[in-house]
Amino acid sequence: MGIGGKAIPSNIDKVANLRSEAKFVLLVEKDAAFMRLAEDRFYNRFPCIIITAKGQPDVATRLFLSKLKRDLRVPVLALVDADPYGLKIISVYMQGSKNMAFDSANLTTPDIKWLGVRPSDLDKFQIPEQCRLDMSAKDIETGQHMLTEEFIQQNPEWVKEVQIMLESKTKAEIQALSSYGFQYLSEVYLPIKLQEGDWI
Repeated sequence: MGIGGKAIPSNIDKVANLRSEAKFVLLVEKDAAFMRLAEDRFYNRFPCIIITAKGQPDVATRLFLSKLKRDLRVPVLALVDADPYGLKIISVYMQGSKNMAFDSANLTTPDIKWLGVRPSDLDKFQIPEQCRLDMSAKDIETGQHMLTEEFIQQNPEWVKEVQIMLESKTKAEIQALSSYGFQYLSEVYLPIKLQEGDWI
């Protein structure tokens, strides 16, 4: 793979006989985090497939993720910002887009694990105060709405994390981890989370 990875073709559903030695799929919200992991060749130390839609999930990425999960039968771990919009992105992968009246089953991946960045990680990894952001009134409203979503309600650990976010009125981006150095994500944060099995 080149440093920047490969674009996911729109006809990914035509691909047959998918095989990989990957132990999991790492679903990354931000292109900057994806590039950091690619440059550090994170996948060599932790055999995985790293994918990103660079923000809002497009149809090709959703189709590819669903196909990987079905064909390889490996867990999908999500790395998103610790804010309501990171959760919204996970929800589109899991249950489809509210804007699309018809989302076929092969576009959704219901069983995604939330690896990070979770609100509880901010204290666990001692993220400096200057790297944390105050939630706006709109963020809080979105967070409260997310708390009523079925995909969150059916997982008590997810409920707890959203409550931490709303009570602290604090959010953080994946980039907050780089306050400890640009390789902290790939050299410290993710290895600790993976070795501890710290996903929910």
